[in-house]
Order: sequence, then C-alpha cells, then structure tokens
Amino acid sequence: MLRNFLIASLSATSLATLMMGNALAADTYKPECFSAASDNKSTIQYPAKTGPYKIALVNGYVGNDWRISAIQSAKAWGARPDNAKQLSDFKVISVGNDSAAQIAAIDNYIAAGYDAVVINAVNPTAFDAVVKRAQRAGTVLVTFDNVLDSDKIVQVNEDQFELGRLKAQAVVDGIKAAKGEVKGQVLEISGLPGNSVDRDNHNGMHSVLDQYKDLKTVQVVGNWDSGTAEKGTADAIATNGNFDGLMVQEGAIGALHAMQAAHHPVVPIGVDAGNGTRQLAAEGKYPGITAAQAPAMAALALEAAVVLLKGDGLPQKVFLPIPHKPNSELKSGTDYFPDLPPNFYTTTGYPQCFPVFTPQELMGQNEKNNG
Repeated sequence: MLRNFLIASLSATSLATLMMGNALAADTYKPECFSAASDNKSTIQYPAKTGPYKIALVNGYVGNDWRISAIQSAKAWGARPDNAKQLSDFKVISVGNDSAAQIAAIDNYIAAGYDAVVINAVNPTAFDAVVKRAQRAGTVLVTFDNVLDSDKIVQVNEDQFELGRLKAQAVVDGIKAAKGEVKGQVLEISGLPGNSVDRDNHNGMHSVLDQYKDLKTVQVVGNWDSGTAEKGTADAIATNGNFDGLMVQEGAIGALHAMQAAHHPVVPIGVDAGNGTRQLAAEGKYPGITAAQAPAMAALALEAAVVLLKGDGLPQKVFLPIPHKPNSELKSGTDYFPDLPPNFYTTTGYPQCFPVFTPQELMGQNEKNNG
C-alpha cells in the first residue's frame, strides 16, 4: 500500500531519486548482462509504464565503421519481432559532432512524448539541463559508448580505461619479449577529441606507457576513422621513422595498411576487432591483441531503456565485458571472415544478454536517419 501511495503521489523525478537512494538494497535486472561497474554507487528505477513504447536513439558522429555498425545494431534490434511488438514508434538519427544539435533533437523527442531516448553523446559535460528536462517529463534517458558525466541516468558502456590499458599492456609485453626491455617509441592513434571514450582510452593506455621512462609515445588523432588513421600513421612514420609498437582506438585497418605500404617491420599491436583489422593482424602475424568496443552496445542500451520502462532497476553505471583475443589465437571463420567486408565488425553481440546478431541481420540495415 505504501509503495502504491508513493507512486501515485510522487512525480517521476522524485520517485526515480528515491529509488536511487535505495541503491544497495535494490535487486537489478539480469545482472549477468547488466553488470555493475566496480565504482557503481546506485541503482536507478522508474515507475513501470505500459507498452508499447516510443523510443528514439540519438547518435552524434557517424563517420566511421564502428558508428555505422552501432546504428545497424540498433536497427537490427528494433527489427526483431519480440522487440518490434514492444514499440509503437522507433526512431534512429545521427546529428553530427554538434552538442547543440544533439540536445535539440533530444528535446524534440521529449516534447513529442517519447518514453525513452538513448544517447551516444557528443561530449560528456553539456547535457545536465536536458537530463533535468527529461526527468520532469518522465522520459527515460540512457547513454552508451560516449556517456555523460552524470550519475542521474543509466550509462551502458565498457570500461574504456581498461580497454586502453589492455591494448597498451599487450604492446609493452610484446616489446619486452622482442627486446628484453621496454624502450623505443610507440605510435598511439587516438579517437575523436572531446569524447569521454577518447579520454578514457587514452588515460588507460598511459597508465601503462608512462611507467617506462625509455619509451616515447607519438600521438596522432585518428577520429576513429580508418582513412584518418591511415594518413596519420603514414605521416608519423615519415616524420619519426619506424615504431616499436602501435596502439589504435579504432580504425586500425587503415594504420596497418599504412605500415604495410611503408614496408614497416611487424611490431606488437593493440588494436580494434574489425573484420579487416583481425584478418591483417592474423595473416601478418602481428603480436599483441585485438580488443573490442562492441557496436552491439547500441542494442544493449535500447534493451536497458525497455527494462527501465517496465519498472525494473539497473545499476546506474553498467560495464559490459570487453571482447578481446590475442592475435596469435585468431582463427579464420571464427574470429574474422574473409568472405565478409573488411568494415564488418566481428563482435556482433553479447550472448549473456540476447542472441548475437547474424551478419545478415546487421548488413540488412543502413546508417540512414529514420527520424
């Protein structure tokens, strides 16, 4: 009776806050999928709404293979019959690298009465006001990938610091195995400046690299784009000579192509898990690791939005497992697929959450706005 009274008498904002206060006591939905980050401090839960739901995904930048795959994953999720029957309206849009445009789009969906908006944020800091507006309107917000510096909404991500650390550690281990010591110079291809993922990946890498005073790091902005990474790598080799290791946040296929074109020696690499990247890493016998920020995270964020709309609680800060594999263990037909396009992303889902997407499901979708 008390809970029914509270639901009837409290606003959506105050109820969500009340439930956040009971964080440690609350049970969360499917913890084997939506695992709490080690530093998670709360659970978020909202009053249950009856479906079907109106949900929008508002992406920022879409100019690389990962973002295209993320949009395809979101649309493939919405196309699955079990999900489609829960949706009365489903929009997926990308607005570019402009926080004002992204905030305006979110506000439009809030004003149109959407039940939830899922966001891949342009930057982590500019969204406090729109979070408050969503709370007042009773709109559930969920962020993924480039999340917000906010503890008021659910964030679905991987441990981006750990992702960078994994890559750098593999490179350092490879250099030590080859030289008997860690010295020389390594090339770091970073992401899109201003985003939380770029910041956290970089910091994770340097938590390893900065331990070695005889190791110089040359950093090039890659925008998570293979073409930009290829040009940046070629220019870095021309300016600095050969490197002893390579780390790429995303778009490593371009960096490896540049190394091959320059007849660069094979060195340890810590790179992404795109299909073309894994094939080059395996066939070129590059030591190191391919570690993924899986684009299917977009689908997990949509799944989280539905979970919250149904009244179930989730950790405020969700960390998904990081798909990764040593390059020496990569197998054709299992970890990469020569018959599929190089820009196909090999980590197509989280089996502990829902069945992974087939290549046909993903490649049947496009990155175009439908909003």
